[in-house]
Amino acid sequence: MTPIQEHTFTPLWLGYIVTVNAWASSRTGRCLMLEHPRFLLALFPLSAGFWWIFEYLNRFVQNWYYVGVDDLSALSYVLRGSVAFSTVLPAVASTADLLESFPRLSAGLRQFWDAPIRLGSRAAWSGLALSCVCLLAVGLWPDYLFASVWVAPLILTVSIQTLRGEPTILSPIARRDWRLVWLYGLAALICGVWWELWNWGSLAKWQYTVPFVHRFQIFEMPLLGYAGYLPFGLECLVAVHWWSQRARFAGTPVLPLHRVDSPV
Repeated sequence: MTPIQEHTFTPLWLGYIVTVNAWASSRTGRCLMLEHPRFLLALFPLSAGFWWIFEYLNRFVQNWYYVGVDDLSALSYVLRGSVAFSTVLPAVASTADLLESFPRLSAGLRQFWDAPIRLGSRAAWSGLALSCVCLLAVGLWPDYLFASVWVAPLILTVSIQTLRGEPTILSPIARRDWRLVWLYGLAALICGVWWELWNWGSLAKWQYTVPFVHRFQIFEMPLLGYAGYLPFGLECLVAVHWWSQRARFAGTPVLPLHRVDSPV
């Protein structure tokens, strides 16, 4: 398999996406692939652009790098990378959809903690300024601000949505409903474990150089690095929800539980 191993990432994750959708369908009689096939397909090109943002930010912090792809031209790197990156959002969204079919996972989260999160214009402007400063400064102090790669884009997006008067992923939390945030955070963490497992030992793969916390590795990822999948799941949620409200997909529910609830 050595000659074709570097081409197996995308088929592997396509298989994962189909399997997760099939599992959800077997449990509930519905899944993204059957109910909203065009929406799921549209997530693939969105996902490629979505992940290239993080690839760009990583140019400053250099927290991961790829091995086994040194002989690729720039064009081949972009094309093959885009195909691989296109599976990220469909995988996370499909996993969250499957997790929603297990009611016990979200038991008690519909009326959970009344968090003091009330994003007004003042808080939104502050969040916008803070996220922009962090993203600008990450190139100056990458070893100290590398976490901004995962947190700042989330704060930036939520702040802009608030200033535009749009609903955000924090809107359900204001009603004490934590289910959507929990399911997407957990879905990204589950996908993260599979990403790291299938990356471990591959011939063409990524490796990490995370300052201060690069120890206690599980596969290639240091233990504390897995915490980054939680805010990443929320960024996936922001992208999926934004896409569900655009173009011909307006009104597509991010998860079935929001068919009867207030809009996200």
